Amino acid sequence: MNQKTAEIIIQIVEEKKPENVEELINLAKARIDISEKEIFNCILELQSEGKIELKKPLKPIPKHLIAYLKTEESHWYWITIGLAIATTLIVFATPEDIFPLTYARYILGSIFVLWLPGYSLTRALFPPETKNEKSGRNVDSTTRVALSMGLSLALVPLVGLLLNYTPWGIRLNPVTLSLLLSVLFFATVAVIREHQTKIKKTKK
Repeated sequence: MNQKTAEIIIQIVEEKKPENVEELINLAKARIDISEKEIFNCILELQSEGKIELKKPLKPIPKHLIAYLKTEESHWYWITIGLAIATTLIVFATPEDIFPLTYARYILGSIFVLWLPGYSLTRALFPPETKNEKSGRNVDSTTRVALSMGLSLALVPLVGLLLNYTPWGIRLNPVTLSLLLSVLFFATVAVIREHQTKIKKTKK
């Protein structure tokens, strides 16, 4: 570890008090003419030695997808999959006239139709580290929310249209299963892309 680099990073932490690792790396890049990967490794060493303390301890990104799926960064994936499966099960297993389970059916159904398809597709198209080509900035949360809802409203009618030309037709069970498969597919593509994007970033 370069002593000068370490001193600058410690100084930045004390003076600027960055809220997260990405902010610390960006501040360090403005003052140190070395690669992002070298700064990242230096931060790791300083943290392991107890010379700096971060609110969220910095952990290297696992190289294998299976290991990445066990980290906190992939919690969104399991929550998305869990909600989609839970909705499908409650639709198939719960009659419409049984209270209060009907309310759970309505709430989960609304999330399943209006949010999950677009949310998973948005993450597949724009992983968290993806930057806008024109502005060079990351796609912000407001844009992601708008895209998630807009794409959901576009995907659901499209699924219905495609089912209309199949033997199953536009019925509850085929529509539910089709949306479940769509969410599973888009979310899996999204988590794979997210992992690859973060791996590439740490190698720069």
